[in-house]
Amino acid sequence: MEQAMTQSTDNDQPTTASLLARLRAGEDAAFEIMVRAQASRLLRVARRFFASEDDALDVVQEAFLAAFRKLDGFQEGARLSTWLHRITVNAALMKLRSRRRRPEEPIDELLPQFDDRGLSTHLPREWTGHAHELLEREEDRKFVRASIQKLPESYRLVLLLRDIDEWDTRETARLLGLTTGAVKVRLHRARLALRTLLAARFEVEAS
Repeated sequence: MEQAMTQSTDNDQPTTASLLARLRAGEDAAFEIMVRAQASRLLRVARRFFASEDDALDVVQEAFLAAFRKLDGFQEGARLSTWLHRITVNAALMKLRSRRRRPEEPIDELLPQFDDRGLSTHLPREWTGHAHELLEREEDRKFVRASIQKLPESYRLVLLLRDIDEWDTRETARLLGLTTGAVKVRLHRARLALRTLLAARFEVEAS
């Protein structure tokens, strides 16, 4: 399956009744068709959660296996790519939870600082666009990904789910086991911190 993943195309083939029937019958060729059509897209999703390529590959493989086990739960008329995307995100979160948690670095040094009068001592200037849009620009993609990886995990995951994958606040809270209020607070702080990390590059572009 890993070889099929590395050789996959980026075509988003719609689900067909015949392909589903073949998948549910356990036909190897049908499974390979699904992997080749969807793997590169899912690998991009997994890379958002992990700096390690091996970890990202492991997540995608687990996602495909999980999808195969859950075929009976796939709703007719839905897009296979959307369904697999959600499974991949869940697989990534499960892998992160399985690891021993290390103490997170504080995020405060990346947030706006204020003097004794309550005035901001430095607030990075805003740039045009959001993190989601910046990831679409090839020349900025690696820098943005590396900056997101620098965020503490509890903030990074909220940012990824809300701003990159565009899940709503309630679904993000459910996935992470948080309240919707906590998601909103962490998202706000994560955006400010990312803005600081990206400032050196994008303030220059905006000037």
